[in-house]
Amino acid sequence: MTSSATLLRPGSPAAADTPPATPVRTARKFLPEVQGLRALAVLMVVAYHVWFGRISGGVDIFLLISAFLLTGQFTRKLEAGRPLELLKYWVHLFKRLLPLIAVTLLAVLGATWLFFPVSRWPDIFGQAWASLFYYQNWFLAAESVDYYAAQHSVASPLQHFWSLSIQGQIFILWPLIFAAAVLLSKLARLRIRPVLLALFGAVFAGSLAFSIASTASNQAFAYFDTRARLWEFALGSLLALLLPYLKLGRGVRIVLGWAGLVAMFACGIVLQVGQQFPGYMALWPTLAAAAIIVAGFTDSRIGADRLLSVKPLVKLGDSSYALYLFHWPALVFYLVVSDNEQAGLVPGLVIVLGSVAAAILATKFIDAPLRRSSWIERRRRRSVAVILVCVALVAAPLAAWQTQLTNANEAARAAVLSQAAPNNPGAFSLLPDYVDRTGPDAVLVPSQLDIPNEWPRFEGGNCRSNGKEMLNICNNGVEDGAKSVVVLGSSHAHVWNTPVLDIAARNNWSVASYTKGFCPLGEDLSTGITESCLKFNQDTLKEVLALHPDLVVTTSTRTSSVQGEQEVLEPSWVDAVGTLNAAGIPVLAIRDTPRFAELVPECVEASPSDLAACGAVRSELFSEVPPTDVVAASLPDTTFVDFTDYFCDATTCPAVIGNVIVYKDDNHVTSSYLKTMTPMVEQELRTATGWDMK
Repeated sequence: MTSSATLLRPGSPAAADTPPATPVRTARKFLPEVQGLRALAVLMVVAYHVWFGRISGGVDIFLLISAFLLTGQFTRKLEAGRPLELLKYWVHLFKRLLPLIAVTLLAVLGATWLFFPVSRWPDIFGQAWASLFYYQNWFLAAESVDYYAAQHSVASPLQHFWSLSIQGQIFILWPLIFAAAVLLSKLARLRIRPVLLALFGAVFAGSLAFSIASTASNQAFAYFDTRARLWEFALGSLLALLLPYLKLGRGVRIVLGWAGLVAMFACGIVLQVGQQFPGYMALWPTLAAAAIIVAGFTDSRIGADRLLSVKPLVKLGDSSYALYLFHWPALVFYLVVSDNEQAGLVPGLVIVLGSVAAAILATKFIDAPLRRSSWIERRRRRSVAVILVCVALVAAPLAAWQTQLTNANEAARAAVLSQAAPNNPGAFSLLPDYVDRTGPDAVLVPSQLDIPNEWPRFEGGNCRSNGKEMLNICNNGVEDGAKSVVVLGSSHAHVWNTPVLDIAARNNWSVASYTKGFCPLGEDLSTGITESCLKFNQDTLKEVLALHPDLVVTTSTRTSSVQGEQEVLEPSWVDAVGTLNAAGIPVLAIRDTPRFAELVPECVEASPSDLAACGAVRSELFSEVPPTDVVAASLPDTTFVDFTDYFCDATTCPAVIGNVIVYKDDNHVTSSYLKTMTPMVEQELRTATGWDMK
């Protein structure tokens, strides 16, 4: 029987009839120019993040270098006839990677407790687990996070873990490809290097094609998709496999090295990396890095490698991993604490120098001792113990914190529900005959932890949703109801499902909802809607006309939090509603609700004793005469409803009304507040339709 060790020795006679070809270049174990390149790449990432709010392409260079070094290591091992020892490799690798990850995550969790509002905690918890276990890229892809938002202060301090997660996944996958290559080389009696070239060539071609297609169709998801990044690693592997056989003159390599450096620095300046990667555009930084690596050691005073090999840069390369880990949380927390959108020159310099210093110290006193410890390396179980300790150091407090917070929130929710009527009247507090019975211990609802879930709930029905586009196609599960109602339009129409569903449940109505974020009714691209919205509006209008419901509920005007922008009613909206009316479908059109310049729940949490500071000025949001008055006569089958007085007094639109937080972000009304408006909505429905209601 053939032993597993033999299967992993392609250099043995059983694996090939001829010995490996002799490389043209002499192999060097340490490549200072590559270490310097790694340092420059991380400095580019840091500088572009801190000062320019842009992406440099440096992360793509990291991915290529990781595969280049890994492939060189494994190929040399196989060609020397040594076994892969995959388990030993993985244990050694994650023993080296996890200590600094644990340090970063613990620091971020501590800073989150100190500086972030409670409403942000659940998302940080989820991302901490994802970062610890190397699936942060998929977490962010599912959440469709905009990693390139200009206002980094609302970004997560853990978003940068997406690239580390992809690398961790590759560090699992790539050795398996090497193991498969060993088996193929044995079966086909081929040398290992040609087999590896074929395998990684196939990965490169397939992943690049996938990356180009997925970037064109859904760039936000593709950026975090491991499958769309495999080709960058494969390119690094192909480079490692081919490099020993490339014979270029020194002059050519000098030119190639400098051309690669210039292209590398120019990438983030010339390209909108955040909107165009990782499709074919990512070839720019990766090929630039490849050119620098191919140029290699020129032994010339004018070679780019002379710059890349200077001692400070090479030493910084040793700490590049820690610097990448530390700089982004430092930037995000600075912006949160300072309430700035970007770091200026001096604060940015402090962030960069502080991150570099912290990275050097962490590398010297945490990373290096654990990585170089011969005592740990002598027993695999000791390396495993290091991994388990690192995981436990993060998992234990994180799980305890989550559990404590969840239990406290459940207890608070139960207490609130038991006295909700007197303590949290919401819109009822605005009625003329309202008598205030709020107790001294009353708390605001919803809680900060519940804020993210303050959307309509289609109990008993079903929804087809897409969080990235705020697409929701839902129904309440009632077929052939006494009446049929369709909610149609943007996310501002979607929130009105809360009272509509409550009324429908009591009256056996069928409810269907077709809404998409940033897509008010209309088919005029000049109003700012996208091609995607245009198609959505056209398709849903056809579907609603075919359904022919008894009533369509939508929003009419659109407010704006931008200084100087007026409330508008688009002519294309009038055309769409006119089409519904012409088909014999009555419409209930609700005037838009207020929008704010900042996130309301965070303002409420930060200023509990000065809630007035979180409000907005009514006259800056709403026209004195509703824009719908001009078109009302031309749409006799449309009832225009104005609930503004339930959101604003004569001068102000408060963030909290009747002890209920009115907005879940900077513009969407909470389902908690809209529940208190159900009687008001029911009255308007009754007036508009004449229907009998329970």
